[in-house]
Amino acid sequence: MNNQMTEKIKVRSSELNLFYGDFQALKNVSLEIPEMKVTALIGPSGCGKSTFLKTLNRMNDLIPNVTITGTLTIDNEDIYADNTDVNQLRKKVGMVFQKPNPLPSSIYDNIAYGPSIHGIKRRRELDVIVEQSLRKAALWDEVKDRLKKNAYDLSGGQQQRLCIARALAVEPDILLMDESTSALDPLSTLKIEDLMSELKTKYTIIIVTHNMQQAARVSDKTAFFMLGEVLESGQTAQIFNNPSHPKTENYVSGKFG
Repeated sequence: MNNQMTEKIKVRSSELNLFYGDFQALKNVSLEIPEMKVTALIGPSGCGKSTFLKTLNRMNDLIPNVTITGTLTIDNEDIYADNTDVNQLRKKVGMVFQKPNPLPSSIYDNIAYGPSIHGIKRRRELDVIVEQSLRKAALWDEVKDRLKKNAYDLSGGQQQRLCIARALAVEPDILLMDESTSALDPLSTLKIEDLMSELKTKYTIIIVTHNMQQAARVSDKTAFFMLGEVLESGQTAQIFNNPSHPKTENYVSGKFG
């Protein structure tokens, strides 16, 4: 309990509602996400997990007829305030998607692209960022001799780690991972799970996963979504071993999903 009391809250939503036109996808979501931990969002398909994830870097802004009410803060700053710089927000909150989506260019250029559009142009600086980012994503040793090769030449698992490196290259605080291992083989999945455990020493990581074993293995905190609501959230061990809501118990035990 003492550990919970001292952990710093990085992200806080309060009575967050989101509508796509007339359809309400999120209903009064109030959630606290601790800094430098892995938080897993679990729940059946269509329950609002990915929608909530995309509110954190305002990806939902790109969808027409979206209405959002309630508050959502990162480091106690309202990210939906009128004066929010969305480009800076997306620099601070990186995202890795379900399917690897490298740019159709070299491994080097995939990593250098973000820093260069944020003003870093000197080759020497970019060289350092590329190497550091690939090292953080546990990919440097595998690709250091072929940085000029096309990123599409990499395996699926390597491409996904490249996308993680690309997200890390602009020095975010938060890394969002939306089903980021669901398209990968078991060995690549394990590498990325190991990577999450290493990265949480420097970043706040929020993952959406359908894989209950993965949530139990890698996350410190878990939130269970159902029909747009958070039915229960807490320390992962408590959610999986002693949930307070019967629907949570049914879901984590595989009775429905």
